[in-house]
Amino acid sequence: MPAQAFERLNLTVDGGGDDGLADALNGASVLRAAEREGTDAPQDVLSAALSDYARLLEVLYARGYYSGRISIRLDGREAAEIPPLETPARISSVTVRVDPGRPFRFGAASITPRAPGSTAPPEFRTGETARSTVVRDAVQGAVEDWRDAGNAKAGVAGQDITANHATRRLDARVTLDPGPRVTFGQLLVEPGSKVTTRRVRKIAGLPEGEVFSPDALEKSAQRLRRTGAFRSVELSEGEVLPDNRMDITAQLVDEKPRRFGAGAEISSFEGLRFGAFWMHRNLLGGAERLRFEGEVAGIGGQTGGTDYLLRVRGERPASYGPDTSFWFEGELQRLDEPDYFTDRASITVGAHRIFSDALSADLGLGLETEETHDDFGTRDFTLVTLPVMLSWDRRDDILNPTQGTYLNADITPFYALKGADDGARIALDARAYRALDDGARFVAAGRVQFGSVLGAAIDKTPPRFLFHSGGGGTVRGQPYQSLGVEIGGNESGGRSFLGLSGELRAKLGDSFSIVAFADAGYIGAEEFYDGSGEWHAGAGLGLRYDTVVGPIRLDVAAPVSGDTGDGVQIYIGIGQAF
Repeated sequence: MPAQAFERLNLTVDGGGDDGLADALNGASVLRAAEREGTDAPQDVLSAALSDYARLLEVLYARGYYSGRISIRLDGREAAEIPPLETPARISSVTVRVDPGRPFRFGAASITPRAPGSTAPPEFRTGETARSTVVRDAVQGAVEDWRDAGNAKAGVAGQDITANHATRRLDARVTLDPGPRVTFGQLLVEPGSKVTTRRVRKIAGLPEGEVFSPDALEKSAQRLRRTGAFRSVELSEGEVLPDNRMDITAQLVDEKPRRFGAGAEISSFEGLRFGAFWMHRNLLGGAERLRFEGEVAGIGGQTGGTDYLLRVRGERPASYGPDTSFWFEGELQRLDEPDYFTDRASITVGAHRIFSDALSADLGLGLETEETHDDFGTRDFTLVTLPVMLSWDRRDDILNPTQGTYLNADITPFYALKGADDGARIALDARAYRALDDGARFVAAGRVQFGSVLGAAIDKTPPRFLFHSGGGGTVRGQPYQSLGVEIGGNESGGRSFLGLSGELRAKLGDSFSIVAFADAGYIGAEEFYDGSGEWHAGAGLGLRYDTVVGPIRLDVAAPVSGDTGDGVQIYIGIGQAF
């Protein structure tokens, strides 16, 4: 019968040490990890014990204990004294005893020379607890300060670290070699990528001739990554040339050039929505992206009929500088909605600007034409549009956020060539997320949506620019687009919209979560909310199952106010509702 060694693993700390020391030792212990994994082979137990001397000593040093003693006994024998070729045939008891001693404090604490304007962290000062991690972090920080100042090759020239056990003092004196202040040279591209060298350089936007900056180097790498054309991007620093210039070498591995995918969502009222796409990541050798996508929605639903969409979109990164790309988009669409039927075609060209990791904007110029049938009759519209979109995204996870905020503002002025009034459409979407505990097992999420049509009368506005409420994107539990306005006996969308949503998400184990939610929506005939329109609301419960592409969502909801619907609505899809 195999020995159950870890039923009697005991790790004790003499004198207790500081708060959390025992937990840190247990967390670092290889023996404790082997216990959790059910390891009981004597050779493996001995190997884990020998590893623990160094692992536990590292923990002591990291917390300022430099005179500690560690004893690891296997059936009463010190593990370090057991010859490797004389492993016991059976191990039934493991005892780990740590005497940390008293913590050391810094005596001398210096790192010289320092970059202009930089200072040592407050933890690295005479009299503070002499944690080894503080020394390491202080040295790394001092080197990074020099690199931030343009000294790319800064490093440690020498170190003198002495522990005085009689006085329990640690003297740490570190000397740095800043090296020369360098400027960026060329971006050299190693062979292998099908994206041309000229385009790689333009996309990266390495600031040749400017003073070296780690942030600028990382920004160039990030620009290359976000094209989606590369599986991996590595920018390596070269040697400093005689004129204090340093070339950078790009090592790129291409992604597969083509990609396709599909997705589906189903609702008991809205029916089945199915979409698919095909994309090329490097169409002309400049990381250009071409994407075709199609969607069929309302299959088997009660939303008026089946909707169709065919879209083509092309993007060329770094068309107007490294952070601004050119794009074009064409659409053919049929919308068979409860209040109207529309066939439309549009083409738009524009530019996308990335200001930071969180902030981006789009500016476009479009032409669209459509034929609409609704309560106002058959109408033809031809519009010139100037869409402007601003996105501010500070979520910690796009697919399943637990912290952060998101704001999207979409403003589209339109000039009527035929059939409509001139005006503008505004749509705002603001979301906030907050974890209610350290492990983010409980998350509160809130959403506010706002919409307005300015300048154009309802009967002189394309119906798809007007607002409805109800369904999965606005008020769950209410039928799709069930809330609108009535103008002269004609049913229509409204010119103002306000949507409010709240969720409380709670994890059940590692993969499943339950969600309680409530939504409310308002539609009015006025340009801005003044309370003259109508509200409706819904609430329900949901279940989520986490996958690598986001949580699979099941929501069950019912109306709680308003007269636009009754009964239960069911929604199934991928990703959180917002």
